[in-house]
Amino acid sequence: MGEGIGVTDRVLAIDGGNSKTAVALVDTDGRVLARVRGPGASPQNVGLERSLEVFDGLVREAARAAGVADGGFVAAHTAAYLAGADLPQEEEDLRAAIEARGWSAATVVGNDTFALLRAGTTDGIGVAVVCGAGINCVAVAPDGRTHRFPALGRISGDWGGGGHIGSEALWLAVRAEDGRGEPTALLDAVRAHYGTATLAEAVQRLHLAEVEFDPHALCPLLFEVAAGGDAVAQAVVDRLVEEVVLLARVSLTRLELLSEPVDVVLGGGVLTGTGPVVVEAVARRLGEVAPAARVRVVDVPPVVGAALLGLDAVGASAGAESRLREAYEGSAAGAGSGAVVRR
Repeated sequence: MGEGIGVTDRVLAIDGGNSKTAVALVDTDGRVLARVRGPGASPQNVGLERSLEVFDGLVREAARAAGVADGGFVAAHTAAYLAGADLPQEEEDLRAAIEARGWSAATVVGNDTFALLRAGTTDGIGVAVVCGAGINCVAVAPDGRTHRFPALGRISGDWGGGGHIGSEALWLAVRAEDGRGEPTALLDAVRAHYGTATLAEAVQRLHLAEVEFDPHALCPLLFEVAAGGDAVAQAVVDRLVEEVVLLARVSLTRLELLSEPVDVVLGGGVLTGTGPVVVEAVARRLGEVAPAARVRVVDVPPVVGAALLGLDAVGASAGAESRLREAYEGSAAGAGSGAVVRR
C-alpha cells in the first residue's frame, strides 16, 4: 500500500482521547494508507511514559499496515492532538517527547479540541465545544487569534463531562432517598443500575470498594430519565446546555466574533450521544446571543481533524480534504459538519 510513496508524501495523525486513541497515516492526496485504534492514553490519566508507549505501538502498527519499512521516519509531519495537552507547557513537553520518538521530521502537538474544530469545518475557523469524559472549548479567529480554557476540571471552573453528569445522577438520587432532595425518577433508575433495594446499600458497597464506581455509566441514564419527563434530571440537562452556550459565547466574545457568521462545532460522546436533546437546545440558546453563528455536530472522527491540520501544514494537494473525508464518511454520529442544526 505504501509502494511509490515516500516519507515526504505522508502525514501521521494522532487523536489521543481519554477513552481511545486513533492513529491515521495518510498521503498528501488525502488517501488513507492505514488507520488503527487503541486504548485511551491521556498523559494525565496514565502518565507520559505509558502514553508514549501506547502511541508508539499504534504508530508502528499503522506503519506496518501501510507497508512502511521499520526504522527511520514514518512520515514527513506528525499532527498529534491529545487530551491532556491542556496548557501550552504541556503541549511543548509532549511535542519534545514525541519528537524524540523519531516518527517524522516535524511535529505539532495541540489539544484534541483543535482537531474537533478542524474536523467540523473547512478551514479550522470558529468554535469547538467538546463534552465527553470532560468538557472543553477552543476558538480560532480568521486572523489566527485563539481563545481557550485551561479545562483542568473543577479547579479551573469547569462544569460538565460524562463523569460529572453521572456523579450528579447518583448525588440527586441519594438525596431523594434520604429526604434531603426532591423526589426524582433517578432514584429507581440508579437503584436498578446497582441492583440494590436501597441506594444506601449501594453507597456502602461503593465506599467499601465492593463495587466499582463508574460515573460515566450513569450519564446516559440521566438523559433517559430526563427524556421521560423528570424535572430533576431535566434540570441537569438544562445546566449542560447553559454551560455549552456559555463556553461558546465567551469564546466568540473574546475573539470579537459574536456577530460574525462562524461555525460552532459540537462533539464528544455526551453531546453526540444525546441526539437533538442538547444540540438543538444549544442552537436555540446560542442563536439569541450570536444570531449569525452556525451550530454543527461533527460527522467524522477527530482523527480526521488531526490529519487535516497535518495536511494543512505540509501544503497538501487540492482535493485532499474531500478525499480524506470520504474515507471516513459515516464513521461518527451527529448531524454532520455540513449541516446546520435547526434553531
